[in-house]
Order: sequence, then structure tokens, then C-alpha cells
Amino acid sequence: MTATETHCPYCSLQCGMRLEGARTPEVVAWEEFPVNRGGLCRKGWTAAGLLRHRERLTRPLVRDPATGELAPATWDAALDLVAGRLAALRAEHGPDTVGVFGGGGLTNEKAYQLGKLARAALGTSQIDYNGRWCMSSAASAGTRAFGLDRGLPFPLADLERTDVLVLVGSNLAETMPPAARHLDALRERGGRVVVVDPRRTPTADRADVFVQPVPGTDLALALGLLHLVVAAGVVDEEYVATRTSGFDDVKRSVAAWWPERVERVTGVPVPELRALARLLVDAERVMVLTARGAEQHATGSDTVLAWINLALALGQPGTPYAGYGCLTGQGNGQGGREHGQKADQLPGYRMIDDPAARAHVAAVWGVDPDTLPGRGRSAYELLDALGTDSGPRALLVFGSNIVVSAPNARHVSERLDALDLLVVADVVLSETAARADVVLPVTQWAEETGTMTNLEGRVLLRQRATRAPEGVRSDLDVIAGLAERVGSPVPFATDPEEVFAELGRASAGGKADYAGIDYSRIRAEHGVFWPCPSPDHPGTQRMFLDGFAHPDGRARFHVVEHRGPAEQPCADYPVHLTTGRVLGQYQSGAQTRRLRDLPDSGPFVEMHPMLARRLGTADGEPVTVATRRGAMTAAARVVGTIRPDTVFVPFHWVGANRLTNDALDPASRMPEFKVCAAVVRPA
Repeated sequence: MTATETHCPYCSLQCGMRLEGARTPEVVAWEEFPVNRGGLCRKGWTAAGLLRHRERLTRPLVRDPATGELAPATWDAALDLVAGRLAALRAEHGPDTVGVFGGGGLTNEKAYQLGKLARAALGTSQIDYNGRWCMSSAASAGTRAFGLDRGLPFPLADLERTDVLVLVGSNLAETMPPAARHLDALRERGGRVVVVDPRRTPTADRADVFVQPVPGTDLALALGLLHLVVAAGVVDEEYVATRTSGFDDVKRSVAAWWPERVERVTGVPVPELRALARLLVDAERVMVLTARGAEQHATGSDTVLAWINLALALGQPGTPYAGYGCLTGQGNGQGGREHGQKADQLPGYRMIDDPAARAHVAAVWGVDPDTLPGRGRSAYELLDALGTDSGPRALLVFGSNIVVSAPNARHVSERLDALDLLVVADVVLSETAARADVVLPVTQWAEETGTMTNLEGRVLLRQRATRAPEGVRSDLDVIAGLAERVGSPVPFATDPEEVFAELGRASAGGKADYAGIDYSRIRAEHGVFWPCPSPDHPGTQRMFLDGFAHPDGRARFHVVEHRGPAEQPCADYPVHLTTGRVLGQYQSGAQTRRLRDLPDSGPFVEMHPMLARRLGTADGEPVTVATRRGAMTAAARVVGTIRPDTVFVPFHWVGANRLTNDALDPASRMPEFKVCAAVVRPA
């Protein structure tokens, strides 16, 4: 039996695992890997089930214009067709007529090459990725507050060493179960866990304090807590004076958020607010972690900044076992945004409108900086423009199932159908691939080698453990084949280690500097933390201990105001709708819904017994949820763990995101997935 050390294909923990057997790999524990110490959730244990799944794509598919059906084609025919159509569209309408949409599950090498394909080979500015819907609000806030965004600026194990851990909008126990052991370890050593969520989740069941605000009011809660800290005179004045700037303006702004006002807005009783503020003030070390529940709002960036303001006032960021962090969602949500998939960024977390950044990356690529396009549209804005006079007429999709995952998904599906050409690279015929003109079958995690960057900023190596089915190519091969056919002025490597070395050169000197990392070092050290600018640099496990990444070394306070959700309940749509994940499924479900070993009960509508009684429905009976954008029908799940004014729908199946609001955060361009106004009726 052969054993290959690799990593789970799902969430940002990137748990270490071993695969035994080359033909039909079997998942076994890798106890030595520090992030999970051999533990895996049920998705990780069953991950190998998709490698030989009967629904795997093994041949390119091209839509027959006569019948409208997808039919098998050779690779040369499929790639030639795509390149020819792209060339014709670019000649007639210009380079921005081609859009590129990536994914937070792509390896660093793929993300890097995808950005290079868009900018160096196709010359288009129209590239973004689904991580815009995952991490962008926390990234925007972290960059503004600290000068740099790295989801967790410390190892995950540091959670066990703090005194009070505040989880805002995170259901850690279901979304990344192996990480929940840190909550238990913290409590065993006497620490306290606080969970802020409109639903009482399994994570809340493991907490000491559970706070249940109205959806979309996390920002007001943070303002109210900071008000109490200031009013009590317990701000860490020395820390604020020596390590931050901008506090006086924030201090004045939170004066209006007295406890009774916060209670009216959030629904959190004043005694709970005061008790939580006391808990934070009395603790020596406080750690605040946000996740999608707080961030996927049209005010998500400001919400994160409000919690960062609170942490800064308490003197926590940049001190050991304390501070602020974000729990990244997708497997490479961190690395995916560092190396060129975002509309405004170049490799190394460089900004595309920075002349020095453009010159550096252009030199690595071997092109003239003036030929690189500028800033493009963000993810939803890109999709919204598809098929319009001013938007792309062709879209290349790698690693994303847009039809299920996009907000206001019915509208997005219509925009996809308006394209002249839709090309999707995937491992199965996802809902998005089924609408494509050309489908390209690509390798999976265990069939290829490449790096991922987990939620800690630890760069990891997924190693190939088995052969791909005959007829399947890696995304790197597909990207190189397209680049050559469209007349790229520069070559595109297909060997992942060669691509990673180039990525290191392109990122050198940037905020996300990988220049000192190589495959052999990752193997030897169980991952390397960035920034790591040289081979003799140890990597940066804990950031900001000596100063923040702004030029003056200080963190920035920011004045933010609570505006509430873009869509408030009304007589026609009287309840809040929120969405999220469940334990047995992942993201759009394109992978997990195909595995028989994972529970798939389908979508449901979670509601409080009081709401169910008003509707005249009961647990298990079908109900219809409708918003201003669409409707879906699913079984009611009646529980006492959700607010009576709120319903919850998981987003792994077609339906939930036909309901969600596409209102965007002005800073991050994050859509408001997590709250909108809805009406529920018996079906």
C-alpha cells in the first residue's frame, strides 16, 4: 500500500490526511499534521468517494447548435472552438468582451495562472472569483485597519490560549468540525467562549455565553459594547496612544449607542449587553473572530471594522493569544485572493492600479506594464453585466458553480444564458456546467499536486496520490492550451512546481510574499506561514507583534455607523431570511450531494414553533418561502433554536440563492447573502 500525505478538498482548515492505495485511494489519519492532528469531519473521511464517481466528466463536451445537446468532442476540437470564438469576439468587441470567473477552491498555482491568462494572454480586466462572496468584507476591513489582510494572523491553536473567545456569525462546529476541539480545550483551561448568532447552533451549544441578535445587527451590537467600554473608563489608553490612531473620532461616534438603544435595534437585552462587556473588560486576553454570518452583508466591511474597533480599544490585536481574526471559508479562500483572481489585485496581494506593482509583475511575466489591463468588475457586477452591450459576451468559469452560489441566482442564470459563449471547467456536470456551450473535464485534488493557503496563512502542499481518469486534464494544462491558442505573448508552464516558483518571484516584495517558500520546505515543515520573503526566513506565524502593516506601524480605528440590512421586513415580507451551511454538505453541493455516504435530506426551512403556529404548519410539512426575487418550496423544520422573526435555509441546493439579495457592500462588493425580507406560507 502506498501512502501519500495530502489535504482535504473542502474547507479552509485544509486538514491533513493520508491517502492509501493508488488505484482506489482510501482516507486514513495523518496524526502528525498540526492543524487537525488526524481528526476529520465526515466530509473529509468520505472525500475519496468522488474520485471514481460514475458522474465524473472524462471527455470535453460541446453543445450541438442543431440539437442544443452537449455531445463529446476531442480536446483539440474543444479548445480550438473556444479559442476561435474568443478571437472573433475580441476582434469585434475588444478584450473586455471576455470574462474569467475563478474559485476559492483552486490551488495557488491555478489562481495565479488564471490571473495571468486573463491579463497577459487575453488582455481582459474582467476577472473575479467566488471568494469575493466569502472573504472580501473581512479582507477590506483588515486591510484598512491593519494595513494587511491575513484571515488569522496567528495559528489556529492560539484559540486555546486566550481568555475569552468571541465568535461572531460562525457555526464552527458544523462548518469546520475539527477546529471545534480548540473551543473545548479553551474551556477546559478556564477560558470562556461567546457565540453571537441569530440561530442557536451546535457551536452555541459549546459556548458559555450565547447572544442572539436580530439578523443584520451585529454592527450595532459591537458599537454598543464599545460604548460600554468607553463609559466604564476601561479603554487600554496606553495601547491606544502608542499603537493606534483615530480613536477620538470613534469614541465620539459610539456615545450615541447607549444600551437601551442597542437593545431596541438588536433585540439583545441590556443585562446581557452589560454582562458581555464586563466579561471582555475583565479578561486579560480577548480574541474576536468573525465569519460569514457577520460579513455577508451590504454593511459587512463596516461590521468587521466595528468589531476590530472594540478589539483595539481593549488593547488586543498584535498581542500574543489575542486580537482579531477572520475564519476563512473556502479551501483556498486565503491564497485564492492573494495571487491575481480578484478584479483589483495582482500576485502578492499587490493592487493592480499601483504602477510599481504593475512593473514588478509585468517583469516576471515578460510583458510591457502598459499592456496590463486595469481594474475590472467585482464578481456580482461582472455576472450582472454578462451579455449586455457594455459587458462580456464570453465567460470562462473555473472552480465555481455560479447557478447555485450567486445571489439573486435566477437573474444570474438569465445573464449566463445571454452569453455568446460559456465555457466551464469542472469535474462533474454541475448546474452551471449543464448550461455551458463547452465543458472541459479537469482533475480533482488527489489527482494533481499544488499548494493551498489555509485560514492561518499556512501554505500547504496537496500531493498527487492517484491518476486521473483517461481523458481528463489539469486546469494548468487547460489554461496553457487556451493561452497558446489565443496567441499569448508569453509561455504558460504546466508543471505546478514550476508555476509555484514563478508565483514566488511575482509575489516577492508584496504583502503576501511567498518568495522563500518551495515544495521541499513545505513538506519538511508541515506548511510555511506567509509572509516568507527568503529561504532563510522562518515564516510569520504571528503577525503584528512588533507593529502593524501601515507605514507608521499603527492600526487604524474607523468610524462606522449602523445602517441595517438593505431590505427590512414589511407587511408583505414580514420575516428575516438568513442562509448558511449544514454539517453534511459543502458550498454549492456539486461534490458532496453526489456522495451516498453523506446525508442529503435536501433543502429545508428552519423556523420557530411560534411562527409555525401562526402559519398553521408543522414540522415536515411543505412551506414556500418567497422574497422580491423568487420563491422556493421545502419542508418546514420546526425548532426552538432560531428567533421567531427569522427563517433559515441552507444554500447547498438550487433554490436558496434565488431568494437572496444582491445588494452590495460599497467597499468590498460583497452581496447581502445573510439577510433579506421574506414571507412564508404553507405550500
